[in-house]
Amino acid sequence: MTEAESGSANRRTGPGTRILIGMLAGVVLGAWMGERIVVLQPVGDLFINLLILAAVPLVFFNLLAGLTALGDTRTLGRLAGKTVGYYLTTDLIALLLGIGAAALLQPGVGMQLTEQVSGPVGEVPSVADILLGMIPTNVFRAFSDGNVVQLVVLALLLGVATMALKGGARDRLATAWEDLANLFRRLVHLVLWTAPVGIGALVAVTVGRYGAELLGPMARFLGGLWAAQLVIFAGYMALMRFFSDFRSARFLRDTGSLWATTAATTSSLASLSVGMETARRIGLPRSVYSFTLPLGAQLNKDGTSAMLGAVFIFTAQAAGVTFAAADFVAILLLGLLLSEGSGGIPGGGFVIALIYVQAFGLPVEVAAIVGGIYRLVDIGNTTINIMGDMVGTSLVTRSEARRR
Repeated sequence: MTEAESGSANRRTGPGTRILIGMLAGVVLGAWMGERIVVLQPVGDLFINLLILAAVPLVFFNLLAGLTALGDTRTLGRLAGKTVGYYLTTDLIALLLGIGAAALLQPGVGMQLTEQVSGPVGEVPSVADILLGMIPTNVFRAFSDGNVVQLVVLALLLGVATMALKGGARDRLATAWEDLANLFRRLVHLVLWTAPVGIGALVAVTVGRYGAELLGPMARFLGGLWAAQLVIFAGYMALMRFFSDFRSARFLRDTGSLWATTAATTSSLASLSVGMETARRIGLPRSVYSFTLPLGAQLNKDGTSAMLGAVFIFTAQAAGVTFAAADFVAILLLGLLLSEGSGGIPGGGFVIALIYVQAFGLPVEVAAIVGGIYRLVDIGNTTINIMGDMVGTSLVTRSEARRR
């Protein structure tokens, strides 16, 4: 075989191709075995755990290496302002789209709430609680809990401290952060070799477990939510077309394995390590993506925001409750606050949805209904969440490049 033929064969069996084969095998296996396929759930859970294992230290050391490369705190402040502004704006738009989709399709009208949710579901966090929760009181606990936002804050403080050092000490630390980031990036490569099996198992379980549950109101609810998320996707592609150096088709092709991971794992944290590797591979600068992607995993929840809006209106319709136009100021503000606080793990947004409806006195019985298909809901949530992070990173990259 010639060198050219060998390279062609490697491309045909690249990570994206192998993951696609695993997904297709999972669909066939899940459709054939039905609910018996749940025996494969531990295989999928093992893959998620391996990704999270790699993601936590990778985020920390990659961010430290990227911050050291920035050179000064003024650049860091400018980068943070652009990133947070983009995330908050898109989250608000997504929340409005979720509300609009449910209001248009009315999936909750005429529904009978027969399920019950026992026990408290949590409390609405205050702004002070969220801000204080961002500061780690125990560094080791932040690592063991996989608390991304606390690790980002810790890395920011250490990065600024590193930039303040002079001479050899700064150079030695910069080299150490770089070497450790490369080490955990290599760990991600090793984990991704198991992706076809892990993702295939997760897809098989999803198909086998939920194939018969998309009927009636749940089909309208899920269809409305996915339609809202499709509009968000179209908005992303428009932003890519006009405000980044990528074209939509190329962007989707080059990041295909990432979307397979988000759909299968339904975990922003598990997908983060793959997202950072994808950003590196498509040529985004580490000084940008090492900051924007971890921050986005915590703050940028466009898919989750759309879900919160849809669940809120769905619950209100099922309970026969209506709200005045003035009430939506509080509804939107609380929705934004809760979406920023949702966890990056499978099902994290579901708990937030319970707190959201409870905060306005709506019956949490709806939780048992939406919870029955939440895995399917979370496929769209996670994919849109991570896609928003990647698009935002591309926009910030171009904006920063124009300053040079």
